[in-house]
Amino acid sequence: MQSATLGWLKQYFLLIVSVVLMIVWLTFPPSAIAEASAIRTLTVTGEGKEMISATLTQIQLGVEVQGKTASEVQQELAQKSQSVVNFLRDRQVQQLKTTGISLQPNYNYNSDQRELIGYIGNNSVSFSLETEKIGNILDEAVKAGATRIDQISFTATDSAIDAARSKALKSAIGNAQSQAEAVLSTLNFSTKDTIKIQINGANLPQPIQNLETANLAKDAQAYTPVVGGEQTIYGSVTLEIQY
Repeated sequence: MQSATLGWLKQYFLLIVSVVLMIVWLTFPPSAIAEASAIRTLTVTGEGKEMISATLTQIQLGVEVQGKTASEVQQELAQKSQSVVNFLRDRQVQQLKTTGISLQPNYNYNSDQRELIGYIGNNSVSFSLETEKIGNILDEAVKAGATRIDQISFTATDSAIDAARSKALKSAIGNAQSQAEAVLSTLNFSTKDTIKIQINGANLPQPIQNLETANLAKDAQAYTPVVGGEQTIYGSVTLEIQY
């Protein structure tokens, strides 16, 4: 009885295996499996870059005031800061905003003793403007009350960046295709189709230049030259090419 049961189970197992193999054969016929195994691909990564002019400048200006009392410092700081803001608004700068306000005690340290000698107030604002107009703006901002130029960064306009990014990616694709053709032609193969495309990215590094405010304040008649220079946008693309 046990032998008959084992025999039946063996026949049932063989039947199941046969059905599974038939389903696999119908779903993936030998010709399709052979064709899939015969697909050969080459993966290459191409790079491209575009140079663009940094025609837009972003600046952070600061006003610093020192005095004996907190009230005195706060009032003078408010007046000078408002004068700078009014000047910048008159010049129709872009993205004008306050980036920091502080009021803190100023101590003199002598023989491990701390003596309160007054207060220091700071107010900073940031804005952006066309680079060609920045030099004159800086000089006049100092006259209006600015005492520090904390930071200057240069960039291109959004439209210029988008256009350069597209060109960099096109160059990257051409570079990848050239690499593939060089390799395959050497091996006596020819490209058939691009079956996968991956965009690795296109970025814009942003250089930053700091200027010494004291040099501007010494000679109010001097014109401060500001040159944005050029920036490079890089693009990278990976292609999987059938041959």
